[in-house]
Amino acid sequence: MKANVRWLEGMCFEGLSESGHRIVLDGTNPGQGPSPMEAVLLGAGGCSAIDVVSILEKGRQQVTGCEVELDADRAENPPRVFTRIRLHFVVTGQALPEKQVARAVELSMKKYCSVMKMLEKAVEVSSTFEIRPA
Repeated sequence: MKANVRWLEGMCFEGLSESGHRIVLDGTNPGQGPSPMEAVLLGAGGCSAIDVVSILEKGRQQVTGCEVELDADRAENPPRVFTRIRLHFVVTGQALPEKQVARAVELSMKKYCSVMKMLEKAVEVSSTFEIRPA
């Protein structure tokens, strides 16, 4: 996998992925796009949500929505790395069995989500979920 990041102005940069997608990263707060650390957090949420939906759909569950609420703590002093990340999955669907949703979240966190697998080596990670009817 390859990517390119180029400076636009100030603390604003444009990232270009190998697949042709662009993202603006901005070190000012608020800026024109997420900060690099916000992008990492979004990547963790996106990666794990993709897994949860995929696992549930493969299990023939009727998922109509999936949201991940992320909350992260950062070190006070530079480098201001994440010290703790909490993920709360809100899964919506028709008669979703709690056991299958719990398993999907666990499989994502412990086996499939490559972003979380990298982060868990340096960060305390926890997850919870809730099921809402469609």
